Amino acid sequence: DEATDPSTSEENWECIQRFCDQVNADTEGPLLALRLLAHKIQSPQEGEALHALTVLETCVNNCGDRFHSEMAKFRFLNELIKVLSPKYYGIWSSEKVKSRVTEVIFSWTVWFPQEVKIQDAYQMLKKQGIVKEDPKLPEDKILPPPSPRPQNSIFDTDEEKSKLLAKLLKSSHPEDLQAANRLIQSVIKEEQEKSAQVSRRANTISEVSENVTRMDELLENYRRHELSPADQETLQALSQRCEKLRPLLFRLASEAVADEEALAEILQASDELSRALGQYRQAVASQ
Repeated sequence: DEATDPSTSEENWECIQRFCDQVNADTEGPLLALRLLAHKIQSPQEGEALHALTVLETCVNNCGDRFHSEMAKFRFLNELIKVLSPKYYGIWSSEKVKSRVTEVIFSWTVWFPQEVKIQDAYQMLKKQGIVKEDPKLPEDKILPPPSPRPQNSIFDTDEEKSKLLAKLLKSSHPEDLQAANRLIQSVIKEEQEKSAQVSRRANTISEVSENVTRMDELLENYRRHELSPADQETLQALSQRCEKLRPLLFRLASEAVADEEALAEILQASDELSRALGQYRQAVASQ
């Protein structure tokens, strides 16, 4: 409430920082924070909504992967879309707030290209004509999330590369420093690819889990002949999406052969998916 107080025109950075610290300290911090922020961003008071967007962007900068993972789910993205959509709050949200929300979602498509749901949400806004053209991000825009050297960096695990880099950096020869720069760039690229792989795996497994849970609920009602026509369409759409997720899981499994824990997680998700699809086909055939 203090960080988004509409009666103040200036940002309360001390409160915002404390809010970020609390998000990082709490196990459920990202989930709870995004629920609160969604409520504030939808406020009819322009000042409160704009302050909340500043808090959101600061959290993106300071609260790491757990926050990014929650923020990139449709559950939260839909709350932002409601601020823009004329079917929801778009009819009375101020242009300033709608402009900021559009900038925020667009900036995430640039900073988090691996997050498919963010890309999908933004493309849907353009397709529906809610966003006419990509916004030009202001020069004083809050910077994208910093990229600190990750734990278990390749330089931590590859002793040979670590020694070579240290040797090159101590040299006074320009060509050695150039070689050090190339080595750093190649390692950064390798780590980014590894990070993108982990992100893809987490998102896909999460989507499988959500879809399977929903399919189980709908199938139970289907067997009892208690499923509405709309839910029958949902069930069919879920089965089609699950069919498309199967090859994704196979590809993820081939990428994770060297990581036993990740491979086990993928195979478990694959088993759950196969079970749900098998039950769907059996239920539909029996009807």
